[in-house]
Amino acid sequence: MANHITFIGAGNMASAIIGGLIDSGFSPSSITATSPDDAMLAPVRERLGIHTDTDNNAAVSQADVVVLAVKPQIMRQVCEAMRDSVQRQKPLIISIAAGLDADTIDGWLGGGNALVRCMPNTPSLVGYGASGLFANTRVSTEQRDIATELMEAVGIVEWVDDEALLDAVTAVSGSAPAYFFLMFEAMEEAGVKMGLPAATARRLAIQTALGAATMAKQSDKDPATLKQNVMSPGGTTEQAIAHLEDANLRGTMEAAMQACAKRAQEMAKELSGTP
Repeated sequence: MANHITFIGAGNMASAIIGGLIDSGFSPSSITATSPDDAMLAPVRERLGIHTDTDNNAAVSQADVVVLAVKPQIMRQVCEAMRDSVQRQKPLIISIAAGLDADTIDGWLGGGNALVRCMPNTPSLVGYGASGLFANTRVSTEQRDIATELMEAVGIVEWVDDEALLDAVTAVSGSAPAYFFLMFEAMEEAGVKMGLPAATARRLAIQTALGAATMAKQSDKDPATLKQNVMSPGGTTEQAIAHLEDANLRGTMEAAMQACAKRAQEMAKELSGTP
């Protein structure tokens, strides 16, 4: 792992990754988080015991890994303000900002940087994240391993060789927690219409999803086989699945994910200023 990691930004995702790193054995004294407002840093400093700083340039000057964890809308301003420090230090740059491609961020930082783009998702906040990663050609094998270890502190990691595939990652995992929350919402509403108390329907739906996900993760069988194992000929599950198939759930899901990926592409152009 790196000797010192600086997080530019100390929001929820940065805090989750920092907490995961510390839980996995990384020393708090080797981590710095920055924010222009010290009041935002105080809770992170007190809870996690890390260094904090309101000066991005000072924090970058001691880092061999810099994690960009600010909103995409202010990324250019932040990067350009610390360009000279990054050029002197030449740390590994890891961006967890959605919608900004590696070349754009690298350009704002002066160019020639080893840069990893990461697409995490919100379950990272509870240690069950799924992150897609892409490395530019300047990232060494050792730096790639550092990025893997860093993001595995909050979940699983999958690398893609083509940066454009991060749009697919966004559709499959980045935005996907909301798909499941929508399903919980719909199942709760249906359960209430059938006579269950809302809280009961919600607990049953969420626990069932947790159980199904755990089974799928631990099993060597594919989801189609696991689904079939729940179904008995002429039984209740078969009827439910037949209705979902007739309603074109697969097509609806594919269309939703295509819309998600398309919007990710549009956002990248908007945020980078590309026509």
